Amino acid sequence: MIIYMNLSEAYTAGPLSLPWIERLIRFDTTSFQSNLGLIETVRDYLQTHGLSSTLTYDPSGKKANLFATLPAADGTTQGGIVLSGHTDVVPVKGQTWDSDPFSPEIRDGKLFGRGTCDMKGFIGVALTLLPEMKAAKLKQPVHFAFSCDEELGCVGAPYMLADLKARGITASGCIVGEPTDMRVIVAHKGINAYRCRVHGHAAHSSLTPQGLNAIEYAARLICFIRDQADQFRADGPFDEAFDVPFTTLQTSIISGGNAINTIPANCEFSFEYRNLPGVDTGPIIARIKDYAANTLLPRMKKEHANANIDFELLASAPTFDASEQAAITQLVRALTHDQAIRKVAYGTEAGLFQALGIPSVVCGPGSIEQAHKANEYVTLEQLSQCESFMRKLIQSLAQAS
Repeated sequence: MIIYMNLSEAYTAGPLSLPWIERLIRFDTTSFQSNLGLIETVRDYLQTHGLSSTLTYDPSGKKANLFATLPAADGTTQGGIVLSGHTDVVPVKGQTWDSDPFSPEIRDGKLFGRGTCDMKGFIGVALTLLPEMKAAKLKQPVHFAFSCDEELGCVGAPYMLADLKARGITASGCIVGEPTDMRVIVAHKGINAYRCRVHGHAAHSSLTPQGLNAIEYAARLICFIRDQADQFRADGPFDEAFDVPFTTLQTSIISGGNAINTIPANCEFSFEYRNLPGVDTGPIIARIKDYAANTLLPRMKKEHANANIDFELLASAPTFDASEQAAITQLVRALTHDQAIRKVAYGTEAGLFQALGIPSVVCGPGSIEQAHKANEYVTLEQLSQCESFMRKLIQSLAQAS
């Protein structure tokens, strides 16, 4: 039997963070749209608690990151812990939902809606517990870092992090609240996404010697990329702590041609590779470009002089590999009572914070298995666990020497 519960009932029976999470979900912050409504709402809320926010915008000015600091009781703003979450969500187009994805609904102890686990649940918990943070007389500051365009390949947060570096803002550690079932994740792969365009020459399909088939040459390049993937799968290097223990490559989108009786002049495809920590990404794309330039292109130009192949970097995010000796790793392990070594294939912004010199871990409510799917949800139990974790974190910061 499915038990439906309206949110007002759930507020009295469930996690305290439900009102904030509901509010966040109602903002449609799909990555191709603006997130300013959500960001400005959070900014205004933080202002009511005396926190000033810095917004850093993407080039369009339609999206922004937010960074704000709750100082320690003595006014200290340096050091402390960053609570990091992304505000954008993936599209719902083409998915079949049992309820409106931007109108949160509780069924059988689960909160359904786009972004419930990825990752507005964590953000909602952090905002809900801000008054408790203020009342705790913290000995270290807490920083709120809410980003845009994470789902496009972590392309929004770098604007915020560049601003922090320019302003000399430091932190002792960062917790990235991606959905991990409130378990500790200490490493993830890097992400590198490219678009390739193959330029041939159109002709009537009955006159094949007069044209240059862009799709066929794109197919050769795609097969080469698959060969690279097969080699990594067979030969490694391997790290068995990862859910997928080797570097992966795959082609995800392809388009080309305009009629069955026309030799296609152009073909475009996108591909990505996710590298293990320690695997240099440079040689991977170099091999692909070398095959295109020195094997395919000479053959293409023999068929038509104007043939060309070009590549465009769409997104790049670094690997993440936490130190077990780092204070933030030890703290989060102690608060969660989780000592297991977990490494994942999906990417987060933890690698970006680590590259800035801020040791990081990944830990948040919900399961990655529910992210990006129709009927995305987070259990109320997970949200309660996150609230408990956050309260323990607040207590530890209040007791910090």
